[in-house]
Amino acid sequence: MIDFRPVGYLIGLLVMALGATMLIPMGLDWVAGNGQSHVFLEAAALTMFSGGLVALATANADSRGMRAQQLFVMTTGVWVILPLFGALPFWLGATEASVTDAYFEAMSGLTTTGSTVFTGLDELPVGILLWRSMLQWFGGIGIIVVAMAFLPELRVGGMQIFRSEGFDTDGKVLPRAGEIASRISIVYLMLTLSCAVAYLATGMGVFDAVNHAMTTIATGGFSTHDASFGAFRGPAELVAVVFMVLASLPFVRYVQLLAGSTAPLSGDSQVRSFLAALALVVVMIVAFRVLSGDPDAGAVLRETAFNLTSIMTGTGYASADYQLWGGFVVAVFFFVGLIGGCAGSTCCSVKVFRYQLLFGAIVNQIRRIHSPHGVYQLKYAGRRVSEDVISSVMVFLTLFIVTLGVVSVLLSATGLDFITAISGAATAIANVGPGLGDEIGPAGYFGELNAAAKWILTGAMLVGRLELLVVFVLFTRRFWDA
Repeated sequence: MIDFRPVGYLIGLLVMALGATMLIPMGLDWVAGNGQSHVFLEAAALTMFSGGLVALATANADSRGMRAQQLFVMTTGVWVILPLFGALPFWLGATEASVTDAYFEAMSGLTTTGSTVFTGLDELPVGILLWRSMLQWFGGIGIIVVAMAFLPELRVGGMQIFRSEGFDTDGKVLPRAGEIASRISIVYLMLTLSCAVAYLATGMGVFDAVNHAMTTIATGGFSTHDASFGAFRGPAELVAVVFMVLASLPFVRYVQLLAGSTAPLSGDSQVRSFLAALALVVVMIVAFRVLSGDPDAGAVLRETAFNLTSIMTGTGYASADYQLWGGFVVAVFFFVGLIGGCAGSTCCSVKVFRYQLLFGAIVNQIRRIHSPHGVYQLKYAGRRVSEDVISSVMVFLTLFIVTLGVVSVLLSATGLDFITAISGAATAIANVGPGLGDEIGPAGYFGELNAAAKWILTGAMLVGRLELLVVFVLFTRRFWDA
């Protein structure tokens, strides 16, 4: 039988920490004098008290040698429970959100999806706006630690190919997670501060710059305005492109860069493929729009680069309604959202390395058909790729497609039209943010969806952010019998 005490202890500590951070927006609301500071005080007290009780009740647990079963439960438990408490300010505060909407918004924040059920953002209290950005910022660094420390050890989705890369700690998962978190935190904070300064240099206000810096580096996409990034057209879009790209690269490469080694970053095939794919799609869309009669090539390049980068990296900002650019462009936007960035970044979706391994496996299979007696070994980054990794990637890709289909059907069953259902499923599983159509497209929001659809999307955001198998394995009898 699984000992849940280590899981409860660590989750209890994280809940306490989350409650403590609520004091930051509380202080901002108090300074602003908008009468909302008591909301965060109440939420913080309840959160810290609840987390403290759980931590005290399980304090005698030894969490240093957690087994795989416990790690699966803990990883999923963190992303289920933290949004529950993160939703309290939305439920208790000025948004007067229902439980469904509050939990949806918190889950969207911590999974860095960026879909929102709130409108009238320009009039919301500053504390609420800051809390939304903070949730995404926490989720961004959290998923890096999960991707680099837990998923390789749990052999999920081919992530084992990155096992011990840059962090060799003799297979001790939790000490490894602590080491990764400490090193990554420095890089993460440096990028956030640099992004905020760059936004300030474009003329963005301090509050907007700080909030958008957090959601840019987290590739989350929450904004402080209903118009999203449409409120900051021009140089700010170019700054956002640069930092969205930087946040989409493997953070372990930045750690190695700070240690004085530039070769791992410059020689990373995943990084090169991501940048090449992004540049190719931008050029293709710019050429299409210019040839279609758009006269301002400079504005076309800026808008296209910003919105495509936002969708491909899963950030989800929008500075224009790209659905007005034509059906071809909409189709491209839909599929680039299923690419994602690099493993070990704040990005979501399928991720570039899996496509690299998929195409490599296809090429090898074609070679075997052509020359059946040849010996072909798939390599990645100069190393041989085991059949275990290839199998894991294929399972992930298959499960991704199946899950996309199932969620689309379930959303359709709630009464949504085909475009809204399939794009909603894709944006939730890939954690992109906006969908397609008038209701949830870049010019819309998710608030008008029915409650059933919101809960389905909330679940899809969770399983997509945790690479599907981490969650689905909990529903198998063999997992619990092991």
